Amino acid sequence: MRTTIQQICILFFAIIFQAKAQTGISVSPPRLYFESAAGISNSEKITVTNVSAKNTLDLALSLGDWQYDAKGENQMYPANSLPTSCASWISIKKDDTYFSLGPGERRDIELTITSPTLSKENLAAHTALLYVSQMNPVEDVDSKGANIKVSIRSGIKIFHKKPEATKKKLEITDLKYDAEKKILRLHFENQADIWVDGKVTTDILNVGNGKKTSLSPIVFYTMPGNKREMEVQLPTPLDKGNYTASVLVDYGDSENLEMGELNFSYE
Repeated sequence: MRTTIQQICILFFAIIFQAKAQTGISVSPPRLYFESAAGISNSEKITVTNVSAKNTLDLALSLGDWQYDAKGENQMYPANSLPTSCASWISIKKDDTYFSLGPGERRDIELTITSPTLSKENLAAHTALLYVSQMNPVEDVDSKGANIKVSIRSGIKIFHKKPEATKKKLEITDLKYDAEKKILRLHFENQADIWVDGKVTTDILNVGNGKKTSLSPIVFYTMPGNKREMEVQLPTPLDKGNYTASVLVDYGDSENLEMGELNFSYE
């Protein structure tokens, strides 16, 4: 009987992967935020922990780029390939680029960003991605009993902005009812110079009987210029009738709110 050996590489953000062999790494925080003027350096630390019960992990650090797609999903690219990249501004001590951690051992890593004195563009916000990659795959068994080798790669998002960039602005550009899929389609745009995060809350009012239903908030993250498409699922079952949907995009204090309202018939 032949044994099938597979190798699995898992990329994850802000979670701990735990295989049957108790192999995994934890990296915190999952995001690093830097703020500095041109030519100024500042540093932040991350902590890498080997949560394995018995395996020593050989780990390597590398840099990449990332951006959100229209649905808010992460898209990864090679370092310095995006106009918004600050990967080339980041320095890491040589001893921290490749190291080993025994079971339960942790290590603090310092990252330093030095923004260029002469910027080639006028962007106020930049990003990069720090990878922590396991270089020695660990043998394990999958749910079907096949032998596999598991290696893990964790991604930490890095954000940098200029000190003068503070204003946040989002704008709802469209709100429609999709009668076929029975969902609300919300479109909004980040019109600020920096990243804007928040949540979308929706209330559904049955015009006929006055019954109001509040939907669970949807968390979102955006970068400057992002045009976001969001599907808001309606509650089920929903009585047939006429409704008013009030959608609130909350991305800060009471002054940072964007609201849309839509009347629709549910058949």
